[in-house]
Amino acid sequence: MNKVNESLSERFSNLLRLKGITQADIARHFGVSKSFITNIVKGNRLMSVGMLVAFADFFGCSVDYLLGRTDNPEINR
Repeated sequence: MNKVNESLSERFSNLLRLKGITQADIARHFGVSKSFITNIVKGNRLMSVGMLVAFADFFGCSVDYLLGRTDNPEINR
């Protein structure tokens, strides 16, 4: 697993936990399979830019935060 996948999987997992959302819940919300989400959490799958932005919007954080480029989850607008 490369550094980006590791950061993304860790932060994605932490955000799910903090929001009290299951993998099945977020899969249903976005119309993807639970295995798609599981593979993101395990760091076995990357996602499209559009999906990355959608997840960042859903969690209320920046894409840079999800990717591990910053520790500040705030969106810089």
